[in-house]
Amino acid sequence: MMYMILGRESESGLERRRASREAHLARLKALRDEGRLLLAGPLPSIDAEDPGPAGFAGSLVVAEFDSLADARDWAESDPYVQSGAWQGVEVQPFKAVLP
Repeated sequence: MMYMILGRESESGLERRRASREAHLARLKALRDEGRLLLAGPLPSIDAEDPGPAGFAGSLVVAEFDSLADARDWAESDPYVQSGAWQGVEVQPFKAVLP
């Protein structure tokens, strides 16, 4: 089943995000290579392609996991959580309807 993972940025998230970005992307690429990633990306804090120093409000990941518990475990193990870039994550089942 698909799950939505919404990471909420911490106040010092931008610096911490930069420091742990490569490890975070490696995990996403592993999901992609396994055919389990539907989409992933950051949520800019302002209405701009590159928010610059305004940074991000968080990130969204939609991916397939065997269970809600597995999705939560994956999310809690993310380098953005571990580094403090995200102050927390919300994990919910997701049902793709379109396209």
